[in-house]
Amino acid sequence: MDGTIVDTEPYWLAAEAALVVEFGGTWSHEQAMQLVGSGLEDAARVFQEHGVRMGIREIIDHLTDGVMRRVAAEGPIFRPGALPLLRSIRDAGVPTALVTMSMRSMADGIVDLIDFEAFDLVLGGDDVPRPKPFPDPYLHAAQALGVDIARCVVIEDSPTGMRSAIASGAATVGVSHMVSLEGTGAHVLWPSLAGRGIDDLSAVLADFTAKRAQRK
Repeated sequence: MDGTIVDTEPYWLAAEAALVVEFGGTWSHEQAMQLVGSGLEDAARVFQEHGVRMGIREIIDHLTDGVMRRVAAEGPIFRPGALPLLRSIRDAGVPTALVTMSMRSMADGIVDLIDFEAFDLVLGGDDVPRPKPFPDPYLHAAQALGVDIARCVVIEDSPTGMRSAIASGAATVGVSHMVSLEGTGAHVLWPSLAGRGIDDLSAVLADFTAKRAQRK
């Protein structure tokens, strides 16, 4: 979601830096980039290590509330091509899931801002016991949709999310935003979702399936 569908990453970065500074610490851009795509509990532990004297849940709620206030005040900034691609997928009758490490309540709030029914399933970071980079979020989503993970295409914008997607066994499309996805093992890298549609995803899946068959 963050960085793939909506450009909320700058909101997260600002909220995280402000939190660390509030407790007398320092937080660099490089440190922030290392947490892009991580589960919020894992990120909260890092902030505790940097002096934030709050509980895990308190940190998660504080950051989530701060980001959602920015979204409410400034509106969502959808990533180029994201909504047209989602609409083409829905028009083709393909099942879809939003798999994010943001809290489910935040994910639901973002999805409510889309003016069509974009997803059959919304799965947040608090819906699974093991976050990305474990494969569990994507495996859980595929199971809930009743589909084979090997017939799924995952679109990711972070190295952590990409590791999760690859480990799940899905075909993977990397669309870099804040951090590079070079060398992550993505099946294909796209510079943007702009101009992409269901035919592009079908081609990715066909190529992924053919190459997997060749390896057997």
